[in-house]
Amino acid sequence: MRTYAPASTETVLQRLLEEPSLASGVVHHARLPAREARTEPFPDWLDPRIARGLEARGITSLYAHQAEAISAVHAGEDIVVVTPTASGKTLCYALPVLQALAEDPSARALFLFPTKALGQDQVAEFAGLAQASDLQIAAATYDGDTPAPIRSAIRTAGQVVVSNPDMLHSAILPHHTKWFQLFEQVRVIVIDELHTYRGVFGSHVANVIRRLLRLCEHYGSRPVIVCCSATIGNPAELAAQLTGRAPRLIDRNGAPAGERHVLLVDPPLLDQASGARLSALTHVQRWALPFLRAGRQTIVFGRARVAVEIILTGLREALREHLGPRSRIRGYRGGYLPTERRAIERGLRDGEILGVVSTNALELGVDIGALDVSVLAGYPGSIAATWQQLGRAGRRQDTSVGVLVASGSPVDQYVIHHPEFLLEGSPEEARIDPDNLHVLLAHLRCATFERPFEPGEVFGPGAVDDLLAFIAESGHIRQAGDGKWYWSSENFPASEVSLRSAAPENVVIIDNTPDRPRVIGEVDLFAAQVLVHTQAIYLHESTQYHVDWLDWGERKAYVRRVDVDYYTYANRAVPLKPLDVFASAETTGGRRVHGEVMVASLVTLFKKLKFGTDENVGWGPIDLPELELQTTAYWLTCEDAALGWRRDELDVALLGAGRAIQAVASVLLMCDPRDLGLVSQVRSPHHEAPTIYLYEAMPGGVGLSERLFKRHDELVAGARELIEACPCQSGCPACTGPRLDPDVDGKALALRLLHALDRPAMRTDRCVAGCAGSAHVCGDTLAEPASVGLS
Repeated sequence: MRTYAPASTETVLQRLLEEPSLASGVVHHARLPAREARTEPFPDWLDPRIARGLEARGITSLYAHQAEAISAVHAGEDIVVVTPTASGKTLCYALPVLQALAEDPSARALFLFPTKALGQDQVAEFAGLAQASDLQIAAATYDGDTPAPIRSAIRTAGQVVVSNPDMLHSAILPHHTKWFQLFEQVRVIVIDELHTYRGVFGSHVANVIRRLLRLCEHYGSRPVIVCCSATIGNPAELAAQLTGRAPRLIDRNGAPAGERHVLLVDPPLLDQASGARLSALTHVQRWALPFLRAGRQTIVFGRARVAVEIILTGLREALREHLGPRSRIRGYRGGYLPTERRAIERGLRDGEILGVVSTNALELGVDIGALDVSVLAGYPGSIAATWQQLGRAGRRQDTSVGVLVASGSPVDQYVIHHPEFLLEGSPEEARIDPDNLHVLLAHLRCATFERPFEPGEVFGPGAVDDLLAFIAESGHIRQAGDGKWYWSSENFPASEVSLRSAAPENVVIIDNTPDRPRVIGEVDLFAAQVLVHTQAIYLHESTQYHVDWLDWGERKAYVRRVDVDYYTYANRAVPLKPLDVFASAETTGGRRVHGEVMVASLVTLFKKLKFGTDENVGWGPIDLPELELQTTAYWLTCEDAALGWRRDELDVALLGAGRAIQAVASVLLMCDPRDLGLVSQVRSPHHEAPTIYLYEAMPGGVGLSERLFKRHDELVAGARELIEACPCQSGCPACTGPRLDPDVDGKALALRLLHALDRPAMRTDRCVAGCAGSAHVCGDTLAEPASVGLS
């Protein structure tokens, strides 16, 4: 029997570093020193009741950034607060709102959070502070879970309305006449977790904010806007794009922090020739288990739902075998019911739950208490997201540990072998395009429904009469004799616009195991194709369910509980068809193109893989309709570079070169690797030539492909350098991807193709150390960056 003796975080870490099999994989160990608090007294204008309430909760002074923020809001300035996780951003907007309500109970405030969980979390926090201050304030959540009788009470009497952009878009703005007290008296609008409003979702939300401020102006109010964000590269720019105003940036963090250990870990190599490594999902368990056995609260992040369930199953099995605290380890991800997620959050705060395995659903600021250790199974896709997840540990002034266990992907390998990229690099910039024509037209329809447009009225980039005239051709709006534009259709436009995805519907998962069927979760349509197809093994809190039938038409999956030693993995085929060319130019070996494409998602078969070994023990067909995504892409044709090639070799070369280009692109643009999809075609029907496509994995795109088109030379040169620098023999997951045929030298074929596509000048512009481009290990820089520097 193994004992589970409590031990400090430092003690457990020291034991792990003394274990040779684990210590040998530590590529870099950074110690970030503790940081003292910088505080300021409460301002003189703060209501004495609020000051007493803060003191009753143990707060006797404000951090420097909190003091600066509340003074700016009190003076009527729009602000954006950018400080790390657990630095007390909530008080930056809670105190000015409490002060406004203390001075005038008829005042109103609107809090917007990207998720329902965050909204409910903050209502409890705000209500507790108001109660401690002896202020009777009606603060309530208005979201999809709010019962109908309570909704009417919130509309008429809610002083602080907490919601999310989706409800604001579909349930508040279209019915603004029922909310006239809010729109007339709103003093402060809070937009929390600003960094999540990126891409298509952020572009939609920017237009929702335009509609919100348009109605505020109509009702005679001009609220102050408070944005809060984790660390990103362009917070002030993003806030300005999202709100249409120029906010004051507050980024001098005054909160204290304990010492933090950050370890970058490479799993052991299993096969030198193929470059295959132990799975990151398996290796994270070896790092997390000792902390759990020592009673240290630990969070493990997986990059996908299946990854979370595999890690959770492994941890529970390991703890069960040795009589460990198995029941105190929980999973947390999208698809769990709201009541399950609230119970897990509460358990983490209370200390009842010792460990949690989560997707990035817990990356945001949901209050889960003070954790000791954060272990990441793979690079999350961005510097900002990595620090958000690492920052989930160390929410007190105690020592904390963050461990990043790399997968075998090229980006993961680059990050851990270039620690300066993570530890010293600037966080990514969040990009949105609120003036995207598809998005703008959709919200113009919604805005016209809410209130008629005056002739020459500005919405977004300028006067919108021409766009309104275009919409009028479809019969939805009309221009009356007074010159105004009115909604003239029976349709409800907001119901036709999804802010978040191309497939707004979900599939409900129904467990038929008990006598009475019960709903255990839900997944979106794209995820349903691979997670709950007929005969799939669906994992929920490490419990296995067999999907007996997916009723695609009714959006229901019927499952029953089973106990098997395998999980299922579905192969997704991605047919791609170009629709339009925006820009094209000749380049070495072919052409570079930027345009619009239609990408289909077609799932055709699934594999049965054993837990632990991933051994393939069976397969089956999947018969589901394909889903389509219209987006933008960058692509590279290789008509000249591929002359004289055999078809089978060219197929391997295109895929290997494409994977390297995809890896370089995500580093070059500092975007999540999952934001860019890859398709290679030996003979593209559009160009009748070998072609590599990188498409944006979101409807309409957000400008990534245009930037790739402009930086084509750096992409090709960086991909060549990435493969050349890899120590493998014939290609591996860290450069050209997994070897499909052991007798084919994928590395040599990919390099041969990339040399034919790379400009000769690019190959000579190198620094003394052999690096190229702007990211140099040696520290030198070039006047004309030649590549992304993956050497």
